[in-house]
Amino acid sequence: MTHDHDLVLRPTADQTEAALNPPPGRNGGDLVVETLAGLGATTVFGLPGQHALGMFDALRRSDLRYIGLRVENNAGFAADAYGRITGEAAPLLLSTGPGALTSLAALQEARAASAPVLAISSQVPTAGLGGGRHGYLHELPDQAASFRGVVKSVHTVRTQSQIPSAIAEAWTSALTVPHGPVWVEIPQDVLLAETSVPQVTGGDTLPGDLPPRPELTAVAADLLTRAERPAIIAGGGVVRADASGKLRQLAERLQAPVVTTFGGKGAFPWTHPLSLQSWLEDRHTTDFLEDADVLLVVGSGLGELSSNYHTFAPRGRVIQIEADLGKLESNHPALGIHADARLALQALLETADERQDPTAPERVRALLDKVRGRIASQDLTLEQDVLAAVRAALPKNAPSFWDMTILAYWAWSAFDAQAPNTMHSAQGAGGLGYGFPAALGAAAADPTHPVLAVSGDGGALYSIAELATARQYGLNVTWLIVDDGGYGILREYMTDAFGQPTATELSRPDYVALAESFGVPGVRTSPETLEADLAKALAAPGPSVVVLPAVLRMFAPTHLD
Repeated sequence: MTHDHDLVLRPTADQTEAALNPPPGRNGGDLVVETLAGLGATTVFGLPGQHALGMFDALRRSDLRYIGLRVENNAGFAADAYGRITGEAAPLLLSTGPGALTSLAALQEARAASAPVLAISSQVPTAGLGGGRHGYLHELPDQAASFRGVVKSVHTVRTQSQIPSAIAEAWTSALTVPHGPVWVEIPQDVLLAETSVPQVTGGDTLPGDLPPRPELTAVAADLLTRAERPAIIAGGGVVRADASGKLRQLAERLQAPVVTTFGGKGAFPWTHPLSLQSWLEDRHTTDFLEDADVLLVVGSGLGELSSNYHTFAPRGRVIQIEADLGKLESNHPALGIHADARLALQALLETADERQDPTAPERVRALLDKVRGRIASQDLTLEQDVLAAVRAALPKNAPSFWDMTILAYWAWSAFDAQAPNTMHSAQGAGGLGYGFPAALGAAAADPTHPVLAVSGDGGALYSIAELATARQYGLNVTWLIVDDGGYGILREYMTDAFGQPTATELSRPDYVALAESFGVPGVRTSPETLEADLAKALAAPGPSVVVLPAVLRMFAPTHLD
């Protein structure tokens, strides 16, 4: 009798030949790129450094496409977006110490947004591991310690024979739900030394599924079927699991209104009769959700932004489906179901009965009328017109990447993403500088659509160097920079809190002239000409910059009432 654990994958003739007769001149860096190729990687991002040169030299001998950015943090944002768009683990190659540490903010965003990033860093020579303080360049007492609280898993390699397995293990970790960034570090001498390890010819890994417990979905289905006023909050987990179709089927079966979180934009059709859209920073929406007698939360931890700054206090029964075990019931007691959103929604579709509720669309319309009335009372026509111009100019399936800027905060609530997995922002960790380098990563992932990046002038200065990257690789990204002369949202916050702002005003360059100095076309636009200028830029191949001088305002918050 043969048991599954007795089965061994036998190498093909080509794999045997490659293993027995590897090409000459290989080193530890070749083991890195061979393993990545064997796992299915085709594109890597990064920035070279002294200790990492073994990896970068090996790229020359591989078929991997390399896209080099000018700052490690921006390379991390590009890898983050590549992972979000493709669902693959995006390799990010970095050097030791300062180079590694500069990527931390990007990896924090990837962790918060469940973006699969495989960061591979060099380390000081093996003799310097363990905190011995030998005085190597870039030496840290414990480099990995800086990453343990940020990434999903950390893997330190000490010998060449460990490289293929360590990278494969990290790859699996990155692609196991919830997806996220992982960290591998390899000493300089291990990367540089000639290797006798056979050529890596395979390495496919299959991350395990995370199905729901059937007794829990049975209870959830019963609660939802018998509910009088069910409602659904759909988070980023629905988008990551490619489960928007199943979400729509379940909502229609239950006649349950759906609101999407800012990370879940596009998970449910914006104009659907059951769509509450994304107005989570609105007390009317908060009240509606609190009134639900059964609330299904899918792929969201109900954190600060998704709970109207923790003012949301549900009165009914909460069912929470979440792949990140640490987020399960972290904010509200619930029937917690630890599962991938797609598998859990499928289980509910198989067990929940159909509900009839002709009042549901009427209640949705009434809520949206209240929201529109509140916004209309605040004299915010400019902001709404600018956002509408962006939506009209952007093709339906073109992805957009939004920095932390006032127009993005509007987009979280008011922008119709029109398709799943097309609108992305830095709202997970909330750091500046995300939009443009992330858009470059998305353009590398899928060159068939133009990509839009949106930044304020403050965030733009974090990533202005990447205009060189955009030009060098001819990436099809249009960058909209809303120039208000400072950190606009902080200006508002400080004025509201203290009566006047401090440290928010910025001296900034002529962004059009600066773009053109990089060989990137630039245009200065106005609210009236924005739609036409943006559409023209998006239709043209290669990178471009559109600058909108405008001071935008946020709608009034409701969590302070």
